[in-house]
Amino acid sequence: MDRDDRTGEAFLRVVGRRTAPPLGQPPPPASRDALTAMARYRTRAPKGIFVYRNHAEMEADRLRWTVDAMIERARHG
Repeated sequence: MDRDDRTGEAFLRVVGRRTAPPLGQPPPPASRDALTAMARYRTRAPKGIFVYRNHAEMEADRLRWTVDAMIERARHG
């Protein structure tokens, strides 16, 4: 069993290894850049709860939002 030093959690199996920066030290620039890029990601789907009469209506809206996002990305590259 593997125990996490920071949280005290115990894991039966660990696949792969990630190294965390030492406590009190900021993440490396590559990690900060990745987080910044993810924060700018937009799905183009409006927020809210949508109730559809059937699956086809939902698929039509999802397709429209996906195409809108693709067009926006192509325009602003």
